Amino acid sequence: MTRITRRILLAGAMALAMIPAAQAADPLKEIRIDWATYNPVSMVLKQKGLLEKEFAKDGITITWVQSAGSNKALEFLNAGSIDFGSTAGSAALVAKINGNPIKSIYVYSRPEWTALVTGKDSKIAGVADLKGKRVAVTRGTDPHIFLVRALLGAGLTEKDITPVLLQHADGKTALIRGDVDAWAGLDPMMAQAEVEEGAKLFYRKADANTWGILNVREQFLKDYPDAARRVLAVYEEARKYSLANYDELKKTFIAVTKLPEAVVDKQLKERTELTHSRIGAPQRESILAAGLALQQAGVVDAKVDVKATLDALIDDQVPLPTN
Repeated sequence: MTRITRRILLAGAMALAMIPAAQAADPLKEIRIDWATYNPVSMVLKQKGLLEKEFAKDGITITWVQSAGSNKALEFLNAGSIDFGSTAGSAALVAKINGNPIKSIYVYSRPEWTALVTGKDSKIAGVADLKGKRVAVTRGTDPHIFLVRALLGAGLTEKDITPVLLQHADGKTALIRGDVDAWAGLDPMMAQAEVEEGAKLFYRKADANTWGILNVREQFLKDYPDAARRVLAVYEEARKYSLANYDELKKTFIAVTKLPEAVVDKQLKERTELTHSRIGAPQRESILAAGLALQQAGVVDAKVDVKATLDALIDDQVPLPTN
């Protein structure tokens, strides 16, 4: 080997040594996951300690965070303060359009969790009657998107109303107090207003409620794919348990929310279906329709490729148990 050849090889080795190696993710120590009253399965999952049991042998801690709405779950995901968050499918799509690095991986419910609500003595009878009215709404959630689509169908936009931006529970309170004329409601607060206060659901459209979707941070899914698979397997266990044991689901719901049976039955029996788990064509079509409606309403920029964003959002490759 000549001296020149040795120099070339030595220089090459030094150059390679200076290239940083791809770093493996740090060992997983904690999984942060949300629970929400609009996601009954999450409450069973938390109450039964199923994730804690699954990951105890690995020394992995489970940390629970309550989400008061899809907007909060998405804020937590974007900030990296939770790894898994439950939202409406439409809310996840809008967040993805806005750059939130998430993947949608699981269906926890098919709900009719939102409608447009007014007080028991109100003269409002339809969406067109909202023109010039004050409407409580939580931006970045399915109720907000439901409201925008309802207005669009009546030939109106948000400019024709006065949106009063409140978190869901505060929106219900504002409606009951008479501080607003209507509210884009969310269960269980909506069911409570209906049962206890005589509130009227003056506009309902079940198929405009997008699915209950579990999302994960992209980086978590990339770094810990096996942990994500195990989380979904345990979620599936909780969903099947909830489906087969209504009384236990109801008992857990009441213990957490302190709501009366009539309110809980209205949400869980009448407006919540737990028979789905995989994200397939029906979920895609529902979420896409919401995104395109928002684009038509001017909420989503006309330049956005909504379908391509939806394709980037959904990851249906995380396997679920087959039994």
